[in-house]
Amino acid sequence: MSNHAQTAYINLPDARALNVPYEAPPASQNPVVKGRPLAFLASLVENVPLLPTILYRNAGFASLRTLEELDGVTPRFDPTVIRLPPPGDEAPTSEPQYTNLRTPNQNASGRFYTVVDYHDVYKSGRLTPSDVVESLMPLIRRDVPDRSPHSTAFIDSRVDAVREAAAASTRRWKDGKPLGLLDGVPFGAKDDLDVKGYKRYIGSTKDYTEGKEAETSWCVSKVEEAGGIMVGKLSMHELGMDTTNNNPNWGTPLNPYNSSYYTGGSTGGGAYAVASGLIPFCIGSDGGGSVRIPSNYCGLYGLKPSHGRVSTEPLQSSDNSVTVRGPVASNMADLDVSYRILAAPNPADDCSSKFSPPRPLGSPSGSPSKTLGICKSWFDRADPPVQQACHSALQYLVSEHGYKTIDIDIPLLHQGQMAHAMTILAETTAKVKSLAGLTPANKILLSVSRATPATDYLLAQKLRQVLMQHLAHLFQTHPGLIIVTPTTPNAGWPIGDGELSHGMSDGNTQVRNMEYVWLANFTGVPCIQFPVGYVEPVKGNGKMPVGMMGAGQWGSEEELIGFGYDGEDWLSRGYEGGRRRPEAWVDLLKGQI
Repeated sequence: MSNHAQTAYINLPDARALNVPYEAPPASQNPVVKGRPLAFLASLVENVPLLPTILYRNAGFASLRTLEELDGVTPRFDPTVIRLPPPGDEAPTSEPQYTNLRTPNQNASGRFYTVVDYHDVYKSGRLTPSDVVESLMPLIRRDVPDRSPHSTAFIDSRVDAVREAAAASTRRWKDGKPLGLLDGVPFGAKDDLDVKGYKRYIGSTKDYTEGKEAETSWCVSKVEEAGGIMVGKLSMHELGMDTTNNNPNWGTPLNPYNSSYYTGGSTGGGAYAVASGLIPFCIGSDGGGSVRIPSNYCGLYGLKPSHGRVSTEPLQSSDNSVTVRGPVASNMADLDVSYRILAAPNPADDCSSKFSPPRPLGSPSGSPSKTLGICKSWFDRADPPVQQACHSALQYLVSEHGYKTIDIDIPLLHQGQMAHAMTILAETTAKVKSLAGLTPANKILLSVSRATPATDYLLAQKLRQVLMQHLAHLFQTHPGLIIVTPTTPNAGWPIGDGELSHGMSDGNTQVRNMEYVWLANFTGVPCIQFPVGYVEPVKGNGKMPVGMMGAGQWGSEEELIGFGYDGEDWLSRGYEGGRRRPEAWVDLLKGQI
């Protein structure tokens, strides 16, 4: 908002700074295992009683026990903080308007189609939603001979339902009565969301709907109500328990920019589909970077909203203290539009219903703060090419958009990452009744998680409180502060030999890959990722995208979206060579724009 001092909150933590010198984390000592040895290790971990405890300690989860800073701290189990508008400044309850969208120029380098392009081509009659769907379905269906490589990104598509929705949209356009900007626009949903008519595997071989008719998730239903065409469930890492999107169960989509790299997980199928031009946006989930990491690896835009801001119905936000729903999009305009649709308050959701509706596009509250906070010791842990790409973007934002950078400190970062990992593993383990049928890597992870003592879990929630209090201090001291880091310290994750067929367990790279993303999940703040450049790969052909993140105060999604637009301007106007599309990008609108 324009006046941050007047902003009121529900459940805002006390602002308390904790000054602890930064310490680089110790080198990870987790065993890296793949292929047949991985299956053997999983069997041992399942059946040898003391082995999970040994691996638990080896991973560093017991490190919180020595933190004197947690003495006397009250644990915080729910990171939800609700931002309220000041009196007289309530957001309207009507549907958001889309007249102020900042879409990329038609002649911009590496331009992806936007939802506005779909709208314009339908309005002109050059193509219909049915035309688009008929071009798309052969590319994404698994149940056809000679399957397209693109189909690996999709777990299932209800062909008849998709065609029916497209036909209904085509009739509305013919009659001059479209539902709005999204009418006829194809989109997909990650496999951990419920959708009527689809099973929910969560990337596994087990149907977690247990044969019952699923109730469509709030997020999906809101996009469908706006006329969007749900074209399929998107593949993901099994149970969302890693950041590669490696999935021996359903196949692993390869990175569109370089097929020797992973797409990133766990919303990896969605990132593949968006980066390949199959859909302009998808609905993902983010419990430990699962929207932002694949957006980063695939050169896209991703938003992790404030905890509880976007309804997770039929699940309640309280069922999971780190995971949220959020969009992955090909450009900022599509991220902007899709977020505002997803963030409509759900009266049936105790948490989501307390948030005010999103503001219209272009309203003053959508303007970003101009203060960017950098924790230098943390930032500098990224690989040199990643640092260079991010610093170049920051220099542009300072010189061309009036931002300023300040130095900040955040305490206990390595211990906080351990606390987050312990929390998300424990919450997942509580929902998985049996390890039978899971991949060996997940059998190991969840077996280790089951060794978590209640005392360690409580310490993790004490650390959550400490971190939230420190962030509240930073936001109070620097109103509108955006905390900036690389999205991941590495430029992609190369695929190793034998990993696609048998899976793999590499906790060392996983921990490093999540170096920055975990903080927003654990403390509930919103965070945006956008691409800032491309670097040479260490394997294969094709430069790999590099992304940068900005985390803001609870409820500051609209300010972060403004920041994202400025980041998009860097890539399109400031970055040498401009934005790039993957070579295999699909022209679904057949050059009609």
